[in-house]
Amino acid sequence: MADIAPLVSIVIPARNHARYLPQAVRSALGQDYPRVELIVLDDGSTDNTREVLARLPGAFRWESHGHMGQAQTQNKGWQMARGEILAYLSADDTLASGAVAAAVSAFAATPEAVATYCDFELIDPASRVIRTVRAPAFDYSRLAAELECAPGPGAFFRRAAWERAGGWNPVLRQMPDYDFWLRLGLQGPFVHIPRVLAQFRVHAASQTFSRATEVLADEPQRIIGEFFARADLPDDIRVLHPRALAKANLVSAQLHFRAGRWRRAFQRLRAARAAGSGHIGATGSFRLAVNALFNRAGHRALWTLRDLFS
Repeated sequence: MADIAPLVSIVIPARNHARYLPQAVRSALGQDYPRVELIVLDDGSTDNTREVLARLPGAFRWESHGHMGQAQTQNKGWQMARGEILAYLSADDTLASGAVAAAVSAFAATPEAVATYCDFELIDPASRVIRTVRAPAFDYSRLAAELECAPGPGAFFRRAAWERAGGWNPVLRQMPDYDFWLRLGLQGPFVHIPRVLAQFRVHAASQTFSRATEVLADEPQRIIGEFFARADLPDDIRVLHPRALAKANLVSAQLHFRAGRWRRAFQRLRAARAAGSGHIGATGSFRLAVNALFNRAGHRALWTLRDLFS
């Protein structure tokens, strides 16, 4: 039975998202796949997360511990999990009912694959669809050189590959998922499932839209520096270091722009152009600045207009 339907373990780290948590839990429990283990870990929430979890129906495990961050919370959950296939779901995101079954089928069809990922929808705080994100086909070179993190919500990975790659780095707070996918990608290929099987919620309290501190905004350079210092990198990946460093500085500049640190942002832009040897041009820098300045404001304006006319 285990060979036919491997156990899939989903970990939900919860930190002050009591408003959205029931939707996440219901989406994980509502899978049309027979063997799903759900573990929800309350990471020291100061809202009513524990009360919400205590009231939610369904067969799942949950615990509450003192605040230790998303990375350590997820690592704890995966260590508790018994599944052959692992996943995480943010407490403010959701899965489509066929997400697990699609991932298991993709793994069965591609035995060498270590991860699967899908297309997904961006939704607003009221769960209204903003747009659909069509994820690109997997390209490890682009993952390393362009910081193109194709996996989003609805990604699954094999336990054996996770054990070899290691879990999330608890030191990282801004881009720990990217660092993890970089390391996991060294273990084997990822499979893109071209179906919308998850939803990613955009709201003011999400990490994606928060104002990064100076340390967090410089995290991309740290990740790239540590990754390219590895002794086990293939030669065709190692030569991508200049491009990766240029893009890391560009992403860092965007985070500094969003936080209003203009001088630091322009320093990172200059570093990107210096490291990129022509890969980073004025057009790319301009687009990044526009996105940093108007992306958050645009989403907030959209939420406000929808609320007014709903």
